[in-house]
Amino acid sequence: MLYEMIGIVRCGPKGAPNLGEVKEIVLTAGQLILRQGGVIRSLGNWGVFSLPRTVSRHQMRHHNGHYFAMRFDSSSATQEAVRSTLALDPRVVRSMSVKLGDGKLETLSRFGKVEWDQK
Repeated sequence: MLYEMIGIVRCGPKGAPNLGEVKEIVLTAGQLILRQGGVIRSLGNWGVFSLPRTVSRHQMRHHNGHYFAMRFDSSSATQEAVRSTLALDPRVVRSMSVKLGDGKLETLSRFGKVEWDQK
């Protein structure tokens, strides 16, 4: 199945982006997908944005977050493993995965590349 995951990683002090943490988290999720026979279709770095509301996670309050998006094909068990791995990581503020389409090739061809601003 084709999944799209959007993750929010905590920012450093004073809202500064910590790109190293984002890379480590994406690398961990990507390796987990690839080891289970999945395929990563696209990966995007959306940058730092203010969160819609203050989020408390792992005994910290977050006002900003570094967003990333990943689109991948995998089994539902692999998607669940990625979700649970990211949920345990204290650097991840939020992550959400959604299944795209019904698994048929004609439906999946309608989904294009993930779009965002290149800054």
